[in-house]
Amino acid sequence: METAIGVARPGSMVGYVGVPHGVELPVAEMFYRNKGVFGGAAPVRTYIPELLPDVLEERINPGRVFDFATDLDGVAEAYAAMDERRAIKSLLRVGTV
Repeated sequence: METAIGVARPGSMVGYVGVPHGVELPVAEMFYRNKGVFGGAAPVRTYIPELLPDVLEERINPGRVFDFATDLDGVAEAYAAMDERRAIKSLLRVGTV
């Protein structure tokens, strides 16, 4: 966020998706250079039916989003990894893929 706001032109808006953690905004720079920040939740469920088959059949690599993969036995560890910021998003593989 610091880099995005720092390189933004005066009068611009910086957008983000998801919930940033541990972010402090440079309010003075934003005020004096008329920069704004706008964001919200990602509508992930909207795209699951279209994209999930491509991920599972390895036509696209979701590596930039899913950086932790496990099966049903590892669900607790997947949540712990995301909570502790060791993982961005966990991929749960169920059955044969």
